[in-house]
Amino acid sequence: MARTAVSGGESGWHAALQRALQRALLSRAAKPVVWGLWLLPLAWLVWGVLADSLGANPAEALIRGTGDWALRALWLALAVTPLRQWLRLNALARLRRLLGLFAFFYAVLHLACYAWLDQGWVWGDIVADVLERPFILVGMLTFVLLLVLALTSPRVVLRWMGGVRWQRVHRIVYGAGLLALLHFYWMRTGKNDTAEVAVYGGLLAVLLGWRMWARRKPAAR
Repeated sequence: MARTAVSGGESGWHAALQRALQRALLSRAAKPVVWGLWLLPLAWLVWGVLADSLGANPAEALIRGTGDWALRALWLALAVTPLRQWLRLNALARLRRLLGLFAFFYAVLHLACYAWLDQGWVWGDIVADVLERPFILVGMLTFVLLLVLALTSPRVVLRWMGGVRWQRVHRIVYGAGLLALLHFYWMRTGKNDTAEVAVYGGLLAVLLGWRMWARRKPAAR
């Protein structure tokens, strides 16, 4: 009897927490909060420039910082569906597009910082750099895929394309993730610093493994 009561209490507490989280995610404040949180890294980088606190190489700090935040936003966008199903929080789905757009936003900043601070907006040098250095080429390919995802993210495009075709196009997000990881790996290998790459690689492997399992599960049924 005591164990049953404890189990029932835990279940009731869990259900209440789940309902509270669901209501919070569905509230009007949820998206503004996400906007605020994901603009904080940009504010920190801008403050670092103004306060001259980005270290001995501010240009590299800006390029790396914007790239890191693009990667984090992309990984979070990829994790939304697994987390939504695991936690049974369907309202998480409404944040997936926003996180994907923030990944694209920081990727645009990353590319702009590279073109400006590293290449001085000299397009001939940029093209030569892309052709000469594989990790830059992979980064550009990643950006192109993110651009496709951003351009097709509006609901009007979804209605025009149709759900099935739209979903097929948006599966390239996993290709973007793999290319982004390869870009990150090659960049960090040049600096003999791959510990963080292993963390991102492990997370992506889990997300891709979940994707494969989720696709096979209906077929098995």
